[in-house]
Amino acid sequence: MVAIPAVIQAGSEAKLCASLLQPTETLVMTISLIADEQSKIILQESSDQEFHRCFLFQAPHVKSVKVQYFKVEVRGETFLSTEERKVMIKPYSPMTFVQTDKPIYNPGQTVNFRVITLDTNFSPVNQLYNVVELEDVQLNRIGQWVNTSSTGNILQLSHPLNSEAPVGSYAIVVWIGDNKIYHPAVCLFLVLPKFEIKMNLTDEISIVQEEYKVEVCATYTYGQPVPGNAEVELCRPQRVPDYTAPCHKESIEMDQTGCASHVFNMSIFTKNAGQKILIDRLSFKAKVEEEGTGITRSEEKHIALSYVIGKLTFVDTTKIYEHGSIIEGKITAVHFNNTPISDMLVYLLEKKGWWSSNHLQNLTTDSHGIASFSLNTTTMSKEDINLIVSNTPEVENTRYRVPYFNKGEHVLSLIQPTSSHSKTSSSLAIQKMEKPLACGEEVSITIQYAIVGETVPKGSVDVIYLALSRGVIHQHGHMKVTVQQGSPVTEGEVTLKLAVVPEMAPLVQVLVYSMLPSETVIAHSMNFPTEKCFRHKVFVEFSPSKAVPGEENTLQLSAQPGSLCGLSTVDKSVHIMEPGKRLDADKIFDLLPVKETGYVPYELQDPVGCLHVRLRRYVPYPNGPSEEKNQPYEVFQKLGLKLATNLVLRVPYCLRYKGRQYHRPYGYNAYPVTTTRLNPGAVILSFSKAGLGGVPGVGFSAAPAPPPIHTVRTFFPETWIWDLVEVGESGSADVPLTVPDTITTWETEAFCLAPSGFGLAPLVEITVFQPFFLELTLPYSIIRGEHFELKATVFNYLSKCIMVSVTPAPSLDYTLTPLNDVQYSSCLCANGRKTFSWTMAPSVLGDLNVSVSAEAVQSHAVCDNEIVSVPERGRIDTVTQSLLVKAEGTEKTDTYNWLLCPTGETLTEEVELQLPKNVVDGSDGISLSVIGDILGRALKNLDGLLQMPYGCGEQNMALLAPNIYILEYLRNTEQLTPGIRDKATKFLTSGYQRQLNYKHFDGAYSTFGQGSGNTWLTAFVLRSFGKAQSFIYIDPANIKESTTWLERQQGKHGCFVRLGKLFNNRMKGGVTDEVTLTAYITASMLELNMSVSDPVVYGSLSCLRNSTSDLSNTYTTALLAYTFTLAGDMETRAQLLQHLDTVALQEGGLLHWTQTSSETSASLAVEISSYVLLASVSASPLSTTDLGYASRIVRWLVRQQNANGGFSSTQDTVVALQALALYSTMVFSREGTSTVTVQFPSGGQHLFEVNKNNKLLYQERALQDTEGKYSVEVKGSACASVQVVLHYNIPTPTDSTTLSIQVKTEVDCNSNSLRPRVTLKLQSQYNGKELTTNMIIVDLKMLSGFAPDPESLERLWGSLLVDRVDTKDDHVLMYLRELPSLLPVNHTLDIIQELPVQNLKPAVVKIYDYYQPSDQAETEYVFPCK
Repeated sequence: MVAIPAVIQAGSEAKLCASLLQPTETLVMTISLIADEQSKIILQESSDQEFHRCFLFQAPHVKSVKVQYFKVEVRGETFLSTEERKVMIKPYSPMTFVQTDKPIYNPGQTVNFRVITLDTNFSPVNQLYNVVELEDVQLNRIGQWVNTSSTGNILQLSHPLNSEAPVGSYAIVVWIGDNKIYHPAVCLFLVLPKFEIKMNLTDEISIVQEEYKVEVCATYTYGQPVPGNAEVELCRPQRVPDYTAPCHKESIEMDQTGCASHVFNMSIFTKNAGQKILIDRLSFKAKVEEEGTGITRSEEKHIALSYVIGKLTFVDTTKIYEHGSIIEGKITAVHFNNTPISDMLVYLLEKKGWWSSNHLQNLTTDSHGIASFSLNTTTMSKEDINLIVSNTPEVENTRYRVPYFNKGEHVLSLIQPTSSHSKTSSSLAIQKMEKPLACGEEVSITIQYAIVGETVPKGSVDVIYLALSRGVIHQHGHMKVTVQQGSPVTEGEVTLKLAVVPEMAPLVQVLVYSMLPSETVIAHSMNFPTEKCFRHKVFVEFSPSKAVPGEENTLQLSAQPGSLCGLSTVDKSVHIMEPGKRLDADKIFDLLPVKETGYVPYELQDPVGCLHVRLRRYVPYPNGPSEEKNQPYEVFQKLGLKLATNLVLRVPYCLRYKGRQYHRPYGYNAYPVTTTRLNPGAVILSFSKAGLGGVPGVGFSAAPAPPPIHTVRTFFPETWIWDLVEVGESGSADVPLTVPDTITTWETEAFCLAPSGFGLAPLVEITVFQPFFLELTLPYSIIRGEHFELKATVFNYLSKCIMVSVTPAPSLDYTLTPLNDVQYSSCLCANGRKTFSWTMAPSVLGDLNVSVSAEAVQSHAVCDNEIVSVPERGRIDTVTQSLLVKAEGTEKTDTYNWLLCPTGETLTEEVELQLPKNVVDGSDGISLSVIGDILGRALKNLDGLLQMPYGCGEQNMALLAPNIYILEYLRNTEQLTPGIRDKATKFLTSGYQRQLNYKHFDGAYSTFGQGSGNTWLTAFVLRSFGKAQSFIYIDPANIKESTTWLERQQGKHGCFVRLGKLFNNRMKGGVTDEVTLTAYITASMLELNMSVSDPVVYGSLSCLRNSTSDLSNTYTTALLAYTFTLAGDMETRAQLLQHLDTVALQEGGLLHWTQTSSETSASLAVEISSYVLLASVSASPLSTTDLGYASRIVRWLVRQQNANGGFSSTQDTVVALQALALYSTMVFSREGTSTVTVQFPSGGQHLFEVNKNNKLLYQERALQDTEGKYSVEVKGSACASVQVVLHYNIPTPTDSTTLSIQVKTEVDCNSNSLRPRVTLKLQSQYNGKELTTNMIIVDLKMLSGFAPDPESLERLWGSLLVDRVDTKDDHVLMYLRELPSLLPVNHTLDIIQELPVQNLKPAVVKIYDYYQPSDQAETEYVFPCK
């Protein structure tokens, strides 16, 4: 007999184990593998003695699954046996998994992840990953890495989510060839939970149960109990919607341990009138509310409702009997909760056939629920006896939804001599073990045996065992069992010693079998789960093991020398929110292609021939009774083992008797022939793949180190550690760390890769615990002249009382006045809190830092009948928060810019600064900056070129596009440093992700991602994404979809149809919108290097040429000039530029254009002038005249820049910076130096140096004189961009332009509410000459200490013309699609006082046209109550 794992891993070193039994001569055993008619001998052995041996051989290497034949030949002079069986040689692919630092992310956070590949032995593989992608909710690829391979076998990557990332499921997708590995991640708006809930309750209850006890416990992430209230509710759901399900709810106060318990009366749920429509399940919900904060957390659990009311079982009853003997046995009766049932009448029955039974005895249980019985077998049939114990006199089937007892069953096997015409009663039985097998230990497994009716000449039989795991044999052996001569039955136990090695994880399958002298084979198998362990042992420890915020700590890592380890430490709160997502041993072992075997693949089934039978030979009928399942053939099959043997072990295909064949009916399963005969010289073989080859933490009781630890908390991450660490030859590494300030428990995962394999450390926790801590309560900002109550609350988390002293840091920026009734040192007992207050009055403007310290001090005072203690660590806690103090009125900024490029001569500019007469005292300030590059100021402020919100699709692109032009300029002039590139690409990546929020399914984009696509915006996105591709990953599918959508908008005459609004309605005039739009789209396509012969471009250029006869729209004419320059049509370009020259506005050597003589919109003038500049410098070749003409435009453009390097609005900023970048590339020179001298009105001066080494250095100086004449002198040979910025406040103006806004307040001044609510009623109106405005922004500042009501904000989203509502700091920003002319539009918003502020000043509300910011109006509102 040969036992063969049916599936063998290709290329593995396999093990072959053979047993030779009862040889009567010298036998030669030859084992071969046959593939493609080629035979390869893998073993040849001769012997005349019995043996059990193992041999190693190399499994063949194959690239795909191959079925081969395994041939066993045993040959002697008088004996020959040959058997062939099919086996599968199967290659296994490497196993790849992805680890993320967290399972959930908030928008704006960074997704950190690693990709690791292992072989099936858990050894690292240096894998090439063809594509790694990050997909967002809409399956857009927002990140991609191509053909990456790992460093040290760990590929570590990251990708930032933008702050407006859509909520939902994201995925990391790894492609290796055609194989796809998918790892989910979730983006949510969430606040991490401070505490977790644990529910102590049973998973199942019985229908007859009268009471059900539940316990709910809540624990902070740092291990302390949560004070508060628990609301518990138990319901039994119904099947019918209209029926009210039975529920019961209770509210219970948490005890000192953070637990609350309750006992529910079950009759509410189980004796309900509507039983038939109720589901057999209970739903338990627990909601815990934290005391003081009102923060809640909920958990839910389902409990099964069982109709089992008790259980009857046989105990201490023999399994075999001799006919005529008296059988002694016992039964037990227990309730559903395993408590004994006393004085219960039960019935002992004998089962006959499937449905009938004989009554044997009535039994009554004693006080322990036990009843004994004696059974005389003299009068019973000579056969196996099936006993049943029941609570009814006859065997009855359980009925639907009727309570019942589980009946006990027990089989008594008849002892009889084993012969060829009867089945054996001998057996082997492996005993179960309760717990998983411990890794690295030798475990004892008990095997019970019963040898019945055997004559054993040798006095013993061999019991052979195999231990399989992952489909291969790891251990084998045999044990001798002594058989008593002359006794009909030998029963006993034998112990198998099994060394549990990591290669056996996660499950070892133990097989035992024996060949008895009667030529019978008996067998049994049992699966034993093991601890999930790895050969590579990794350990992590923090020293000390507990910490206080901000202190130094050391992570001690031990692993095999030369390992590379991945560390991840995350706030426990993350895994409370999303449990079960850690990297653990389960996930690694789940990667294995085979963990256990349970069958032989269908394609490996071998044909079975006919069996010659003699009279009275026992052959069970196919599909026989279930007790046949433990017979040898089925046992081996269940372990995935093939049997090559000359013995009969399975149901034959047919029987041959007296020359006739009897075929088995079609469709029967192959049940084993129970009686298995051994021929002399029988061989048992099996083969398989061969087996593979801290410092204690210091707690709070440690000796205190003087001086006391002083905590200042500012660092609150969710991911603390995400590092790769190398372990040197010592096998250990110490990583110095600074503990974060979050008071929580941190959970550390660590895995290591070494040549010998993968190792995973047990999860390690470090609790960061502040014995007490301080919390400050103050508003985000106040206005000068207001004052408020600064509150400092101290929380004591110790189990003992402390004496705490609270002290604010001295400051010249504000005064703190102590309150009369407040003591600033106080007793604070276990889990207590205390608030200390001062009146705070700031004395200066700007950002102030407010610092307060709390210290636990020594005291002889007695608190709550106990002496106060002083903690060893964390004795002082200091919190610093900022407060913004603003001036009254409205902020104004005046900007003066010059681009001065001397060529040997000295250039001078003068400016007279004059503050308005009504300037708010002390609000003015002036600064001067010098930079050697006209794009340097924009480069410094890439994320804030405009002091305007960026909440829609076009505005987001305006944030993204300038980055591209500046990066192209720096790259083309070789000034692009890694630091600048990293900063700019970060903004690009964020902008790209955010823009996808505005994408439609068809590839179009719109302002808010709703309604129809916008052709102008889609073209803007297309040109920007096309250029951004050289710096960041842009999904090519997005570009293709947008291009296709735009092409579909082209009419038959070549012009593009306008969908959606033009952003700035001042562009209109003369030509149609379609001409302007077509020029813009054509320029976009030409910028992306589409050919002029492309049918789409060719058609659009034809449309544009037909429109050049009407040049009354200056904006369109300038855009056409740029478009035909890109198209290389110099004749049309020259015609357009000639016309533009005639309408140019010239002043002092500077050039610019406006839309018309009456329409002098600043933003449109910048945009038109920028298109002329682009047309001027995009031609090839460029003449000196072209550059001279361009420089006059550039000098005018520079004068229009705002303080941040942008312009008035978004489109003018984008086009102007594109033009300036192109011009700067053309005239760039590394050489030259200049000195800039600034003369102050007071007579002082300041010098700035500009040279080739500091061209991009932003040099700034705050000046003292805010009024008077300043002069700027530049001498040398390098250009200098000089800017003077004057900031000041004026009282909010009441005069309005074409826009106006009014605010009325409503509040109940007689209300005693601690949080007064103010209703703001806003009315916006447009009184201009256009039918409607462009997009309108209403910027509403909060009163100091107030915040918008969240529900009111939600309602505002759905209000008339409102497309979006944002909150930023203490402002609410409302985006209105447009305002119609002369029609007032009303909106309402509620604001709530979060913190009382005295002497409240008015708050300013501003309204302005986003694309025409000079159209604006302001007003104020006040808190009307005293």
